[in-house]
Amino acid sequence: MAEEKNREFMIRSLVVFSAILLFGLAVMVKAVLIQVVEGDYWREKAENLTTVYRDIEAVRGNIYSDDGSMMATSVPIYEVRMDLNADGLKNEVFNSEIDSLSICLAGLFKEQSAVEWKRELVTARQNGSRYHLIKRRVKYGQMKALREFPIFNLGKYQGGLIVLQQNKREKPFRMLAARTIGYDREGVTPVGLEGAYSAELAGVSGKRLMQKISGGLWMPINDENEIEPMDGYDIHTTVNLNIQDVAENALLKQLERHDAHHGCVILMEVETGAIKAIANLSRDDDGDYWEYYNYAIGESAEPGSTFKLPSLVVALEDGFIELKDSVDAGNGKAEFHGETMRDSKEGGYGKISVKETFAYSSNIGLMRLIERHYANEPAKFIKGLRKMNLGEPIGIEIAGEGDPLIKDPSNKSWSLISYLWSSIGYEVKMTPLQILTFYNAIANDGKMMKPQFVRRVTNKSSVVKEFEPQVISKQVCSIETAKKAQELMKAVVNIGTAKNLKSSNYQIAGKTGTARIAKSSEGYGKKISYQASFAGYFPADNPKYSCIVVVNAPNRAVYYASHVAAPIFEEIADKVYATSIKIHDELQEQGAITSLTKVPVSKNGSQRDLTRVFEELHVPVSSDNPEEKWVVTQTGHDKVRMGRRAIVENLVPNVIGMSVQDAVFILENSGLKVRMKGRGVIKEQSIAPGERIIRGQNITLEMS
Repeated sequence: MAEEKNREFMIRSLVVFSAILLFGLAVMVKAVLIQVVEGDYWREKAENLTTVYRDIEAVRGNIYSDDGSMMATSVPIYEVRMDLNADGLKNEVFNSEIDSLSICLAGLFKEQSAVEWKRELVTARQNGSRYHLIKRRVKYGQMKALREFPIFNLGKYQGGLIVLQQNKREKPFRMLAARTIGYDREGVTPVGLEGAYSAELAGVSGKRLMQKISGGLWMPINDENEIEPMDGYDIHTTVNLNIQDVAENALLKQLERHDAHHGCVILMEVETGAIKAIANLSRDDDGDYWEYYNYAIGESAEPGSTFKLPSLVVALEDGFIELKDSVDAGNGKAEFHGETMRDSKEGGYGKISVKETFAYSSNIGLMRLIERHYANEPAKFIKGLRKMNLGEPIGIEIAGEGDPLIKDPSNKSWSLISYLWSSIGYEVKMTPLQILTFYNAIANDGKMMKPQFVRRVTNKSSVVKEFEPQVISKQVCSIETAKKAQELMKAVVNIGTAKNLKSSNYQIAGKTGTARIAKSSEGYGKKISYQASFAGYFPADNPKYSCIVVVNAPNRAVYYASHVAAPIFEEIADKVYATSIKIHDELQEQGAITSLTKVPVSKNGSQRDLTRVFEELHVPVSSDNPEEKWVVTQTGHDKVRMGRRAIVENLVPNVIGMSVQDAVFILENSGLKVRMKGRGVIKEQSIAPGERIIRGQNITLEMS
């Protein structure tokens, strides 16, 4: 019995021993398999858990004005850290240089003393910190100085210095065209040119191999694993900063004067459609004005009387009316299909011509003209409006264009009087830019140009893409009709609602618009709000620029367009006329201008020299910035105003309007060789302002 128990015990012991032996052998085989056969795979997998390629942000491209002034740029901001266990950071090096490094850090960053810096870094080294934060938001100059400090000057990753670059978007001119420039931020719908040209501006991100360390932080491993980012392209806009500045100041002044809610201004080149200025200001809760929304592009509203121009153009094009035809505007009050319409003049205008109807902005006269010829086929009138591209969006590159609305008989809210309401700018909706595009077409003899915001895209000195002016419609109407429409707009300034814009220096043509603003829930109720606008062009006989001004909800007693919107138009036109050489046929016409002003006409040039001359002549001078070296001048009735003339390094400067001496000085110091034609003031330059300078390149200056 005892022998059987011993045998059974031995058998069980052998089984257990065999099982343990087999398990041990299996573990050993698996270990060998992992180490030898699958070693590379598992080592790579383990490394990938703690290392990863992360994006290096590319430097976003710059946005420039038409003369090369920087409107938006990316400013590098650096985060500085230190690997206190770096390979090259031996104990003897650290101990001998830490005092010097601490003194340098204390001198650069005043928040801590040298003693505090030394204590912090010694403690971090004792704790084995591989990614110790030195300073966030370090500027470029500070970063360059850091690289020369003791220990840090051992080289990248040897002295432990780790620099991470971030890019902060800056607008050097702050509010100027801020909404049109826009932004492109993560998690927010892109706005303006930053959004429209994001693909060009963004560049291509690089790659950096980084390792995850304690605390969940990621530290760069070395340089060899980096893929360098490619900087974004630059875009060159059509906006002129000097005109933009005038536009925003003129708009701001009127908004504040009339306590208006918001307003906008657009200035366009007639021949090309290039936008030279676009300003949008609205009042916040504190009563201050800022560019919060692009009303010029996005606000689609009833335009009021500025829409009377397309209405008469339709009738002229259909051959139903002539400018000398007459209409009875009555006593200032009339009924149309049960609706009462009034004119602003007490007692009415009586019997007047088509030209006078437009010049005086008679609602009754215009509605009777349209009713006379389209009562039996109102759809023909609407079709005529649509034929001139008024019912479709322009299709600009900037997002957020408001949808135009022109009702037709298929619309549910169409009524017997809808086409008549439309003829005077109600029951239709247009954005300021859409209205201006039509007025610009009339100034351009019927040729409708697409508004242009960007001239070209460049990569440093090379042009990536050039944008030519685009035609929306070769003829929205015949040239003959366009000429008649131009006569209508001249009459507004000569005899009509904008007589206050009549100038002896040059002529303006345009149309005022004072519209009631309908509340969506109340319609045209007791609480009436107004929108004042003026759209037109100048000079009237040789149109170069078109412009629209819209002021919404003025709260003072004065709300008519002639006193609210027209003065803004006039101030901008005066500035452009006074400073643009090309707008005059010959510069000697300035002799006529000089005789009409109290002060002499000035060339653009050195502010210091000009100021000295005017002081000797006892001529009052105002300057936007007394420290500015180069300026453009505007001759007023009683003083000379000096505005900024930006000279940007490595970009061809704008020397138009300057004397030969100043122009040659600037250009030759920029590395260009100057050739001259003629005598007098610079009228044209062969290389456009804002182009990249190629040193030794010839530039020809043509004088007046």
